[in-house]
Amino acid sequence: MGKGAEVIVIGAGVIGTSVAYHLAKLGCRDVIVLEKEDTIGCGCTAKAEGGVRQEFCTEVNIKLSIESFKFFERFEDELGSPIDFHQCGYLRLVSTKEELEWLHETVTLQQKLGVKVYLLTPEETREIVPALNIHNLLGATYCPTDGVIDSYSVVQGYASAAKSFGVRIYTGIEAFSIKTTRDNQVQGVLTNEGEIEAPVVVNAAGAYANQVGETVGLAIPVHPHKQHTFFTSPSDKIGKDAPFVIDLHKDFGIRREGPRLLFGGGQPDAPEGFDTTVDWGCLPEIAKRVVYRFPFLANVGIMRAQAGLHPDTPDASAILGGVSGIGGLYLACGLNGQGVMHSPAVGRLMAEYILGIGSDPAVSLLRLGRFKDGVLQKEGLPKLEVRSRVQSET
Repeated sequence: MGKGAEVIVIGAGVIGTSVAYHLAKLGCRDVIVLEKEDTIGCGCTAKAEGGVRQEFCTEVNIKLSIESFKFFERFEDELGSPIDFHQCGYLRLVSTKEELEWLHETVTLQQKLGVKVYLLTPEETREIVPALNIHNLLGATYCPTDGVIDSYSVVQGYASAAKSFGVRIYTGIEAFSIKTTRDNQVQGVLTNEGEIEAPVVVNAAGAYANQVGETVGLAIPVHPHKQHTFFTSPSDKIGKDAPFVIDLHKDFGIRREGPRLLFGGGQPDAPEGFDTTVDWGCLPEIAKRVVYRFPFLANVGIMRAQAGLHPDTPDASAILGGVSGIGGLYLACGLNGQGVMHSPAVGRLMAEYILGIGSDPAVSLLRLGRFKDGVLQKEGLPKLEVRSRVQSET
């Protein structure tokens, strides 16, 4: 493993491997990536539903998506790995006047920034997905260039390309703590295999980012919540080219996955924690919301389920950049389930920031200090509003 490196990245998920790849691409190839599990990309990335979209409500997140989409289009040519980028579109549904007004505002911003997104009536929405029950639906947005991607192939593509540049990726190596000097300069990482020296450490630990931060007395507001995905028996009621449907009011998403369908939904009472065992007890409540919009699912079986961790932040936006008072420590975490879709842009801007060759405004907007300063990005519908609404309707 060697005694040290120029940069250590903690976490070999889609963000950590993207940062490593982009650092190496820019010439910084003395990089070590540490993954505590036995395989690359087996944390949040492994349980991702694969959706990729440009329909965000803040300028910074829309721009991260636009850049990332351009990268995904050339991913195979640049990294040599196919990622099954299928632009089947995204359909987002709303059911209240307040939600519709919010949707109009977000579409205006998205279109201003160049996203091809359209407002639809309930009837137009059903033309795209005939199986949809449009009762109480007030409208929707449709972005035909959004879609789905193979998350596993993305992280493997970054990792393989990074290794080809000389980056060292070690699995089964857990970073117990970040080591600093008396004047708060990073000097390395203490692991289960001993200490590794480095003047720069990148915390890309996903759901565990706060635990890594605590080793240097740093509170990072990344809160892991369990998220379930259920896979149905084969069904052709939703076509193979149908868009990924997100019901913002009922708080669930559903799409095709080969001959089957997969769906998942928010869980208002989900406790914070790291448990990823499947809780079948949550299925009836989530299924009730999904069946309301897609009645045929009442007669479709569930074949399997998986549970992963969603690294949430207070404003549903990433935490990027350096850390005040700790030289050499950088954060690339808190992606709120958007890690795969924003990984190209985050990897690029973090690599440039670390190397001092870029000044992307996204880093300033998404810095850790925004929570203390009260300058939040406020991405998406307010979570408390969504949780209370779901609770009252189910």
